[in-house]
Amino acid sequence: MEEIKPLLQEDAMDGVMPKDRDENTGKYTERYTQEKFLFALESLGGSAGTQEVADEVDCAYRTAHAKLTELEEKGEITSRKVGNAKLWEMNLEED
Repeated sequence: MEEIKPLLQEDAMDGVMPKDRDENTGKYTERYTQEKFLFALESLGGSAGTQEVADEVDCAYRTAHAKLTELEEKGEITSRKVGNAKLWEMNLEED
């Protein structure tokens, strides 16, 4: 008889969905804060690709892309297309 395999591995959503909940509110706690991504980008010399940032933070590519996009929308970082990739850069403008 052929073995039936699950569609998703048990840890497939590990980088996307947080597992911890706040005891009081029942809401999921944020595992990857925006500050972690800013620190990672800074530690990579101020500019890096999505996969480099994901590796630095130790998260999934999709998680890194989503958080970096949020930071760009807030004006914290910028991005530009380099070939088929996005290069994320620290905002060099002074307030």
